[in-house]
Amino acid sequence: MKFLTLMACFMQACLAAVAIGDDAPFVREGERGTARTWFEERFGADVSKLPFSFTVGGEKSTDVLQRSKVDSQTEQVGGTQTKRTITWTDEKTHLETKVVAVQYADFPNVEWTVHFKNTGEGDSPIIADVEAVDVNQAVPAEASTILHHLKGSRAAPNDFEPYEMGLTMRTAATFRSAGGRGTNGSWPFFNVNWGDQGLIVVLGWPGQWNLSLERDGAGGLAIRGGQENTHFKLHPGETARTPLVVLQWYEGDWVRGQNVWRRWMVAHNVPQVDGKPPKPQLVACSSHQFGEMINANEENQKQFIDRYLEEKFPLAYWWMDAGWYENDGVWTTTGTWEVDKKRFPNGLRAVTDHAHEKGVKAIVWFEPERVAPNSWLYKERPQWLLAPPKNPGDQLYDENWRLLNLGNDEAREWLINHVNGLIKSEGIDLYRQDFNMDPVLYWQNGEPEDRQGMAENHYVSGYLAYWDAILAANPGIRIDTCASGGRRLDLETLRRSVPLVRSDCLFEPTSQQAHTYGLSLWLPYHGTGTLVGKSAIGQNTTEGVNDYDFRSHMASSVTACWDMRDKSLNYDELRKLTSELATVAPFYQADYYPITPHTLATSAWIAWQFNRPETGEAVVQAFRRQDSVEPEQQLKLQGLDPNAEYRIQALGTDKTWTAKGSELMDHGLQAKLPEKRSAAVYLLTKEASAAVTQN
Repeated sequence: MKFLTLMACFMQACLAAVAIGDDAPFVREGERGTARTWFEERFGADVSKLPFSFTVGGEKSTDVLQRSKVDSQTEQVGGTQTKRTITWTDEKTHLETKVVAVQYADFPNVEWTVHFKNTGEGDSPIIADVEAVDVNQAVPAEASTILHHLKGSRAAPNDFEPYEMGLTMRTAATFRSAGGRGTNGSWPFFNVNWGDQGLIVVLGWPGQWNLSLERDGAGGLAIRGGQENTHFKLHPGETARTPLVVLQWYEGDWVRGQNVWRRWMVAHNVPQVDGKPPKPQLVACSSHQFGEMINANEENQKQFIDRYLEEKFPLAYWWMDAGWYENDGVWTTTGTWEVDKKRFPNGLRAVTDHAHEKGVKAIVWFEPERVAPNSWLYKERPQWLLAPPKNPGDQLYDENWRLLNLGNDEAREWLINHVNGLIKSEGIDLYRQDFNMDPVLYWQNGEPEDRQGMAENHYVSGYLAYWDAILAANPGIRIDTCASGGRRLDLETLRRSVPLVRSDCLFEPTSQQAHTYGLSLWLPYHGTGTLVGKSAIGQNTTEGVNDYDFRSHMASSVTACWDMRDKSLNYDELRKLTSELATVAPFYQADYYPITPHTLATSAWIAWQFNRPETGEAVVQAFRRQDSVEPEQQLKLQGLDPNAEYRIQALGTDKTWTAKGSELMDHGLQAKLPEKRSAAVYLLTKEASAAVTQN
């Protein structure tokens, strides 16, 4: 009965809250109008206004496109998108340039991608200096211009740390990814605010990118960026592309801009499940008990599934991570993608069928790009593999590793067919792809001067085509993106997947609080895990079962890593906290407001708010860390109806009270945590009798 209650709680919360709803009252007509006008001006007849640039044989793109034959097609897509495809064909160079641009009717967002094709019978002239975005945004000369940005992931406590920097006159800021993974070390999402308006700029590129923002002396902001290294000729019939670019204009402060972005992500980007945004979920694995899957077998996998269900936890998925395939006793020996029949004589299908019979789906880990010595791919298909130069010391790879070249059509087709076969034969519901190496020097190794950037360009296109093929061949399947944690969270990747483990810095509560704070500015769906007991793979551990640790790890997707063989764990407390997660998790796809400053200091508090103005509900999470001497904080909330009364409930207690929206925003919610290292979760509900006012 308790299991049914927990599952019903999850389902009720999910169905009620995963979608924000009609965004029209939140998104302003003025900002949508700005986007419409910009789209028509920049993707019209005047090529000098195009928001991208390149050179062909030393000629500027404006000159090449001006003389080219042009064809423009506009269509309406899905009732909310205007898609314009403009194709220029140059008789002199035989270069076909195509831009596919989309303007959203319901959001102030415009996006585009540029494609090149050599239509001639010989090699093209050199295409170089390709800027996927090359625009100048008017900014008042006297305006204080602030860039809001995040750190990328390094599997560190300060992953996704937000920061801001002033863009003063005649100054420039340049950013680049590291090692060829799109969010490794830096973050390709930017929010520039000046006064009561701003612009969000995003590059979608799961490779090596750079971007610069430069203020001139006359009130302009120059924005240029794309694939970092482009100097290549195209062979006859060959194609290349630029990164995806998205611009979003907004009115108001920078946090409101982030919430317009979050709503756009939910409405148009986060992969849907049965036509709806993905539900919050509790999943589980045994990686920390069995050395990933090295010591796992059919028997202990079934045992753990049964124990979770015996303890009435509403599992959505059972997760089988690295090491289920044939290897030499080390999970990093990847490249032979066949189930190890010594440990799984009936295949993984015996485990997934067992889970399916009990209403639990299956996640299975793959890392197809990294190929280790002594594996099947390494020995049998060396022609498909890229080798690296000597490691200069700042790259994450072993010189003996190889990279499966997804830009090679034959290699990619083999991988598509092989993995699709495993998905079907082993009963896999969610395909998890990891990527634990830096690929950029593999791409560049031995690349001729007149082909710089082509290996990467074909590889990125092949990677996206591979995922598209997986999705097309397996209706209903989901993808989890992992690249040493959160090092591949670019927009192209996120349109096909969600990150169930957002960072490989795990389980330590201060870092997890900080990760949620920063990453929630941009992503409305990301996951964490909770561990109780020792880790067999050397990860941190939490201090037993307690609400501080558990609440620090709450997210849209939470992975339970508990040793279910230990019947002395406080399962009653875990069930209570899991039920609380079912209440809180649906809010993570709503509007987000940081309340306190971001900090990793153990002497501080940290707090944030998720808000659904359409339903009059909000959740506030507050943490008093272990060295804080302050037992109380006034937390000024945002986005509430100032004229409404709100009922406030402190979850996990019997404390409830009411306060007016204006009081909570002007003076704050008084959070009391008498004990150090403690957490509070407040659920706010607008009283039904309150008059509804529009934000």
